[in-house]
Amino acid sequence: MHRVKAMRQQAALSVEWMHERLVSWNKKGFHNCSLRRRDFKLQPFTCGFKSDSKKKKISKAERLRLLQEEEERRLREEEEARLKFEKEQQERLEIERIEREKWFQLEEKHLERRNQELEELYLLEGCFSEAEKLKRDTRSLSQWKHYTECDGSPDPSVTQEMNTFISLWKEEATETFEAVMEKSKLVLSLIEKLKLILLEAPPCDLESKNIIQYQRSILQLQELLHLKFNVATEILLRQASTLADLDSGNMEKVIQDENVTLYLWANLKKNPKYKSIRFSDTQIGFEIPRILATSDIALRLLHTHYDHVTPLCPVLIPAEEPVPPEPEVVPEVMGNPEEAVDQKDLVDQEESKEGEGEPGSTQEEEVKEEPRSAEELRTSLKEESEAVPCELEMKLLSETVSEAQKFLIENATEKPYILDDTEVDLWQFTTLGGVYHLDVLELPPLCKPVKGWMIVELLKEGLQKFAYPPETTEDMEAENVFPPIEVSLKIHDNVVFFEDPMVVRWDDEGKRWRSNGIANVYYRPEERIVTFNLEAFGPVTLIQDTHINMPYQSWELRPLDVNRVLLTVTTVFTELQIQIKENLCMLASIKLKTQEHISALEGKWMAPIPFIIALKKAGLNVFPTGHSHFYVITNNKVPLVEMKAYRQMALLSSAFAFGWSKWNAVCNSTKVIFKVKEQLTEEPATPDWVLLMFSGDRAQSLKISEESEVFSESVKEETQFHSTLYHMVKEFASEEAMERTRGAACQFVDSVCYMLLSTRVLSYS
Repeated sequence: MHRVKAMRQQAALSVEWMHERLVSWNKKGFHNCSLRRRDFKLQPFTCGFKSDSKKKKISKAERLRLLQEEEERRLREEEEARLKFEKEQQERLEIERIEREKWFQLEEKHLERRNQELEELYLLEGCFSEAEKLKRDTRSLSQWKHYTECDGSPDPSVTQEMNTFISLWKEEATETFEAVMEKSKLVLSLIEKLKLILLEAPPCDLESKNIIQYQRSILQLQELLHLKFNVATEILLRQASTLADLDSGNMEKVIQDENVTLYLWANLKKNPKYKSIRFSDTQIGFEIPRILATSDIALRLLHTHYDHVTPLCPVLIPAEEPVPPEPEVVPEVMGNPEEAVDQKDLVDQEESKEGEGEPGSTQEEEVKEEPRSAEELRTSLKEESEAVPCELEMKLLSETVSEAQKFLIENATEKPYILDDTEVDLWQFTTLGGVYHLDVLELPPLCKPVKGWMIVELLKEGLQKFAYPPETTEDMEAENVFPPIEVSLKIHDNVVFFEDPMVVRWDDEGKRWRSNGIANVYYRPEERIVTFNLEAFGPVTLIQDTHINMPYQSWELRPLDVNRVLLTVTTVFTELQIQIKENLCMLASIKLKTQEHISALEGKWMAPIPFIIALKKAGLNVFPTGHSHFYVITNNKVPLVEMKAYRQMALLSSAFAFGWSKWNAVCNSTKVIFKVKEQLTEEPATPDWVLLMFSGDRAQSLKISEESEVFSESVKEETQFHSTLYHMVKEFASEEAMERTRGAACQFVDSVCYMLLSTRVLSYS
């Protein structure tokens, strides 16, 4: 209300002020201003001020004029927008036309030199055939070397020698545990050699009967080795009374080498209070119930650093083996060269006679048609007949190598079938650190000294296991009488677990690893001790996710020196650096982000396949399998494109560095994208990367960079299409780099290619 009153007073003062101004104007001679005070009568105040005069009405003609002007303005704006759009459209079409013309020009130039580039690439890729030939020669030489050495060990590839070795060792029944451990070194080496034969030989070189025989020999050696350990354990337990500890009265024995560790405890005193068993002042041992503490039993923990329990992986071979094409040779040459020479002479004589009647024949042509001597012709025909099979052999070998390389990166079409939730999927998980054979054994009859002799009762059935818990029991409270056994195990020092290990047991009936029957698993990473409760004794092992380091965060392949490169694979947990030279690989460095670890593999040079096996056994698995795409989110590429990329990257690896690109996950599966730059020293002179896209039959340099926001396949200015990566990098490479590339050793190129095929960095990063 106060505000309304104030506004009314202000309006009244304004009217008074205007009246005074009009009076002053009249005095000065402005007589036309005849306004009076009453004309400024104050109107009642409501919500605002109202004008005294009524709004002037617009005529119909004026309204039509305004509407017409508005319509003309709208049409003018639409016309301007249409012209602008047409102009932009024409500019866009012109740009597309220019780009299309450039693209067609690049296509034409690419097609013109395509055959020449592919022929040159074929010659360069001949190094893979040469490397495979050297591998076969090496295998043949090793067999001959083994034959000439005559060291008494069998040749694992000869079935008769393996059968003889197994039969003779079965007859030896009184070996000590130390003797069996020493013999196990030879047995393990034979098993490794048989596995390498199955892995190293190309699939087309393996016959089904040989594969079956090799796997049968592996299984026989594994079973016989474990049987020998059981027999040696029985012999050791017979001597338990002589090996008893003075303090406890029970026998405790620890025997160890690089492959096997035996922890053996014999319950001689049957003291019910002695329930905690620890071996040699370590934390490895058992917590046993009263029923075992008062029984004639022995506890054995046999830790084999290898895994002979998990079934062997099946070796797949192609359904049809390639058949070498028959050389096209003239039958007369193969039958009798002299007759072929005579026929050749007759043909030449007839041609010379016909040529004499021709007026256009010259003296030079007569000289060219002069027949060679029989000896020269025989020599040339012999060289040609030898060259044809050699060419065919190398061509067939090249196709064999290509098929074997493609076979390495082909994905399985179906996921393995798992029966239930407790079964361990061996494609998803890997056993690490070997197998722990946990057994409760019945104590055999002990040796007794009688008049200077040691008398012992030999049981025909041999070493027997103590049933715990028994299969049938009348006790209603069997869970209290036969509680789970608490077990403490030490993890092998050379094994890396990036997460807490999972403990699984072996189901002997179903022949598979299972996760049930194990509870209260506790892992102490500082001491590398895992403790758990086990319902029934038997083999147990530790498993880890096979793909814990996949997909990779990044990767890089860079040259260090002539025929020497460094492959770096960075994962969530670790960074692996692998050096490759000639036909050898080495773990140069391992950096763990969560723990400190020094691997025994660092600084050891090995062939590619044994090197990969060793890394997998150590838990450093960066090698996907054909089933890995079921467990890892990847950008799977077409196998043929991926294989071609790895082969050509290996050819260039001695002078060029390659690296991960984020755009590789954006493009489709028929193309791969990576970075490349020339590098002739360990410290590159030009830090700028070039982004390349490769589709198997075309390579191009991309206009975008790693810092670009949007992906585009536009070609970089002043660059061309090429059929190979070799000719693509040749555009910006120096002559020194290309010379080093052409001079790379075939075994080195083959090893780099095999490591790239094994890691599959283009699909799993």
